[in-house]
Amino acid sequence: MQHEAFLTRRYLAVFLPLLPTQRLVRHRGSAPDAPFAMVEKQRGAMRLAACDPAAHALGLTAGMALADARARVPDLAVFDHDPAADLNLLGWLADGCERYTPACMLDPPQGLLLDITGCEHVFGDAARLAKDLHARFSRHGLSCRIALGGTPDSAQAKARYAARAISGVPVEALDGGDKVHKALRRAGLRSIGDLAVRPRKPLAARFGKAVVVRLARLLEEEDPRITPRRSLPIIHVAQNFAEPISRTNDVLATIEMLAGGAAVQLQERGQGGRRFEICLFRSDGHVARLAVDTGTPTRDAALLMRLIRERIDALSDPLDPGFGYDLIRLEVSLAEVLANVQVGLETKIDTDAAAAALIDRLSVRLGAERIRQFHARQSHIPERAALERVAQSGASKADWPKPVPGEPAMRPFRLFETPQPIEVTAGFPEGEPRSFRWRRHVHRVTRVEGPERISPEWWRHARGYAPGNGSLTRDYYRVEDNEGRRFWLFRRGLYDEIERPLWYLHGIFA
Repeated sequence: MQHEAFLTRRYLAVFLPLLPTQRLVRHRGSAPDAPFAMVEKQRGAMRLAACDPAAHALGLTAGMALADARARVPDLAVFDHDPAADLNLLGWLADGCERYTPACMLDPPQGLLLDITGCEHVFGDAARLAKDLHARFSRHGLSCRIALGGTPDSAQAKARYAARAISGVPVEALDGGDKVHKALRRAGLRSIGDLAVRPRKPLAARFGKAVVVRLARLLEEEDPRITPRRSLPIIHVAQNFAEPISRTNDVLATIEMLAGGAAVQLQERGQGGRRFEICLFRSDGHVARLAVDTGTPTRDAALLMRLIRERIDALSDPLDPGFGYDLIRLEVSLAEVLANVQVGLETKIDTDAAAAALIDRLSVRLGAERIRQFHARQSHIPERAALERVAQSGASKADWPKPVPGEPAMRPFRLFETPQPIEVTAGFPEGEPRSFRWRRHVHRVTRVEGPERISPEWWRHARGYAPGNGSLTRDYYRVEDNEGRRFWLFRRGLYDEIERPLWYLHGIFA
């Protein structure tokens, strides 16, 4: 029974009936002196999209034509409806609701849905959590209706229609369209309670399967879950404060404590974090976010704090605590397997870890996109064998070819971005180069190694292998001139592929 209770989910829905008009009041700083409404063009006519309480008291409703509204209330003030601004405010409110649960979803145009399963104990119970949320919205001048339910649909319907129980919610909560709603009312079915006692098969046959599915969700028989607007963190730890804090040292000390707690959980799972996000919840509802990425998995709290300090110092807009932070949360949104290895006993000093730490610090300070490195790629074509990627993107899936000790490198470290054409004197046909001219200087070849024949990647061409300019064989030679300088040359094309093969200089050995 305890296991079943643990699986029972709880959802909280917030409905803001006056969001458009109250957003306008927040933006202006004060309400207009006369009743007002938000208007928009619908089907070629100007209609009311939302009304303030004073306009509602005078009999105006959303959907009414502006001309009819002006006839009833001549001194009605009107403003353009701005759905985008309403959605932005809804998103800002959703950020603030993350103090209650990391699983928050927008329910546009005037609602929010929260999955508070396992989060009620922070406030005592779900009722106290809802009371605290209502008080915060009221301080922002926003009227709201809050309801709890076992499914998102149930909580949403109760909040939208101000009902204590789902049985009292009207049939319009089915969202089946005006025809379905009128047909149900004509049949004497006016509420969800009336439908709950009816057999489902006749309803599905008459009104469609979607109506029956929606009914099951409203009656908490089927839980579709919500899709959080942010991906749920793997691990999150938080600290609430009875009194808001604003001193930087206090904030950093709290983050360090949370980093230690996250490290313990990561160690228990045998993982290391790759992305850490700090959420600073200000007492006025603003949420500041700081994200830190690492190139390799880590659970080192000291390393994480160094990166966080670097991130704060690199901010162009410093953190403004305002009246203080009353909640700080640290989230680990990306983690990978990290084995427990003690460097210095089981292994030699890990130079790769030192390089990764340097890359992380530079990426935090200068930006991840600016710190890049080459990664190996599975290709024999030299210009395709390496790929430039963000240094923090992780290790390459392909390995660089390992040099044989005591033998010279097979390929030069430096390659020209575009192979440079040269004039070559070589044995005929397809013989070794004897001398070549590059940049008006003739180099006499004294030593030659090769050829290293690289065939074209015919599978990359739509027509497969076809001799011609798009599919030519390369013969690479490592040569040394009479002054001891070493070059990497190649002949592009064989005599049975092209009438006159061309020579290029592709790289220089150090």
